[in-house]
This record gives sequence, C-alpha cells and structure tokens, in this order.
Amino acid sequence: MYNPAGVQDKLQRELLNGSEPVKLIKTMSVRQAWQGRLQCGQCPIRNSSLFRALNPEDLSYIRQPIEYGDLEANACLYRTGEPSRAIYTLRKGSVKLVQYLPEGVHRIVRLLKVSDTLGLEALVNRPYQHDAVTLQPTEVCVIPVKLVKYLSTKQPRLCNELMERWQQALDQADSWLTHFATGTARQRVARLLLYLAEHDSREPIQLFNREDIGAILGLTTETVSRVISEMRRQGVLDEITPHLVKCEYAVLLRIAGGELMSEGSAEDATPEH
Repeated sequence: MYNPAGVQDKLQRELLNGSEPVKLIKTMSVRQAWQGRLQCGQCPIRNSSLFRALNPEDLSYIRQPIEYGDLEANACLYRTGEPSRAIYTLRKGSVKLVQYLPEGVHRIVRLLKVSDTLGLEALVNRPYQHDAVTLQPTEVCVIPVKLVKYLSTKQPRLCNELMERWQQALDQADSWLTHFATGTARQRVARLLLYLAEHDSREPIQLFNREDIGAILGLTTETVSRVISEMRRQGVLDEITPHLVKCEYAVLLRIAGGELMSEGSAEDATPEH
C-alpha cells in the first residue's frame, strides 16, 4: 500500500543523509546584534532583517535571548509537519525549501538568501510546510514566535514589516512559477543563473549541485548537466571551481528571453517534468 509519509521519510533520509534538524547552541540578545557585538558588525539584522523596523528604544522590550548558529551545508533547520515555534532570519549563506510530491519526487520551491525570513507559517500556528535545508555554510538567527507576537503588540511597525515579509514570499512564489517553471531547459537555467547573480555580473556565482538545480527547474539531472556543459563550451560560463562560475550576464539575459537558441535547439524545447 502506498504510504506518502513513508516515501517522504525515505526521501528526507536520502536527501539529508540521515541528519536530524540542527540544535543551535549560541545565544545573543537583539540589542547585542544591533550594536554589532559578538562578531555581528556586518550582520544584516542591523538594516535588512525582520527587526529593521525597531529602533533602539523598542529593543528595551526584549528580555528573551535569540538563538543563533553557524551551520554546515546540508543541515536541516526543520522538517515538513514539525510543530513551529520560531521563525528564522538568514545572516549568511542560503537555504532551500523542499516539498515532496506523492510519486516520491522532491521539488525545491524556494531559495532564501541573506536577510530573508523563513518559517513565517509559525506566526499563524501552522506546522512547518517545508523541509528547510542549508545549501552552503549558513548562519541564522532563531526568533521565538512568542517574542515576535509580543513585540508586535508593542510596536505596530513590526506588524507592517511582517506583512511585507508575507508579500515578499508571495512575490517570490509568483516569480518562481513564471521564470523557473516555463520555457526551454536552456532558458530556465539562464534565468536561475541571473537570479543567483543578483544583478551583479562582476561577482562569481555559487552553483548548487545538478540535482538541486533540476529540483528547482523541473528538469532531469542529465538535462541540467548538458545545458551547463553547453554554456561552458560557448563561453557563457567560465568555471573557476566545480561550483563557482563567472557568467556573461548580457548573454544570459538574451538566452533567458529566448533570443539565443541552443546547439540542440529542439531537444530542450520541452520541459522534463
């Protein structure tokens, strides 16, 4: 008999190599983060995190310390269906949100980067809706839901910031469907590279493994490998290391828009799944 939970558990073990959700052991107060102590001088929590709406006076309401930690790649912050007790802000690195289909296929439905907030469903008392897995060495702040709700009663600006975070999540979901679930394989890969470049063509792009790219774009690992190899041959990508590349930004824009066809033209015209 088909057991969705069993399939998901098996996939999670394979995906995370049997790892359990991490337990973060470092703590600091928001005031310490704001003032730049404990190596937080460059922390995005100062200007672009959830608490950017708070001024120093608002921080006087905070008595509960905030947990944080440095995580290795492939660490699991939380899993689908787990009770939610905190939301997370990324101070460094990136996290993928993974969901599982009934047939046993997993899809990456969102990527989160520095200053993004995840686990917002905790604020409406829902269990976590995804597996949250780090893609590279990552640093996070773990903010208890009780603290966020308490601060919201004291400072309406925080409520507005939460609404903005919800809207950002909706905007990203719309963009995900528009850019990564339509078009040829070559267009999808180009759009993902542009997204990762964050409008800065000068900096190298940190690539994920081919399986993760396929899980984002709805393509097979083989197709992803073929398209990336083709881009390297054509000089669109210049490989620095196996997972670090420089790209021809202007060329990627043309590929993403459908102006430049691939060497195999018709063979990548149909999505894999």
